[in-house]
Amino acid sequence: MKTTADATDRSTGPSSAAPEGQTRSAIVTLLLEDGPVSASDIGLKLGLSAAGVRRHLDALIDAGEARSTVTPGRLQKGRGRPAKLFQLTATGRSRLGHSYDDLAGAAMRQLREIGGDGAIETFARRRIQSIVADVVPADHSSPDSVEATADAISQALTDAGFAASTRHVGTGVQICQHHCPVSHVASEFPELCTAEREAFAELLGTHVQRLATIANGDCACTTHVPLATTELGIPSAESNIHVGSSVVPDSSSSTAPNRRSASRRISYSLESQQRLRKEHA
Repeated sequence: MKTTADATDRSTGPSSAAPEGQTRSAIVTLLLEDGPVSASDIGLKLGLSAAGVRRHLDALIDAGEARSTVTPGRLQKGRGRPAKLFQLTATGRSRLGHSYDDLAGAAMRQLREIGGDGAIETFARRRIQSIVADVVPADHSSPDSVEATADAISQALTDAGFAASTRHVGTGVQICQHHCPVSHVASEFPELCTAEREAFAELLGTHVQRLATIANGDCACTTHVPLATTELGIPSAESNIHVGSSVVPDSSSSTAPNRRSASRRISYSLESQQRLRKEHA
């Protein structure tokens, strides 16, 4: 990887077109899976020089495919100027496989006209069930089993084009879908997102919380899965969900401890944060 990147930075002739495109694709993939991410982190992970990273990021920003934000002061490490973080825009995501969006949207509208909301809900359920058909349901009394099933769901989603991953946050695990090939359709038909959440909960045998969706303008579709459960399989008061810079307990109990996780925090849109607070009100 480093050899290719270095060659890309030095090459100026026509033969550099292929490596140039490969490097740009690698940066786009990193923005998709890890964004928001700093330019220095991109350089370290891909073996690119600072100048090479800036050149590609500037090109993506000029094309409207990426944007930069400033690290919030409370998350800034050390002193000095806040670091810039980069992530894909909706335009950048659209380059990654929103094929047949118009056709799919038209078909969904026709389905609703013919069969009503029930037809849309049935279609959404069957769609996600086909994606996770090979996932073995978890034993909700075993955190290890729940986590293994979350990993299996993530892999099934990745195989279906969602570029999914899992990561620990507090006493739970989060399923993160960094790309959604149907996000434009899902923004009009939220039944698709609802069906996903319900399917996850059924397979995991526990309550799950959808924290953010690409269709709603967030950088990823994020679902929180508590690993600490009671004997009835209900999430314990110690399962904490991280939203923005705050810790929101995944329980209706007002006595849940406000613990700080060592895991990195996730930035969500204001609308998503307001929606989550209402659910816990």
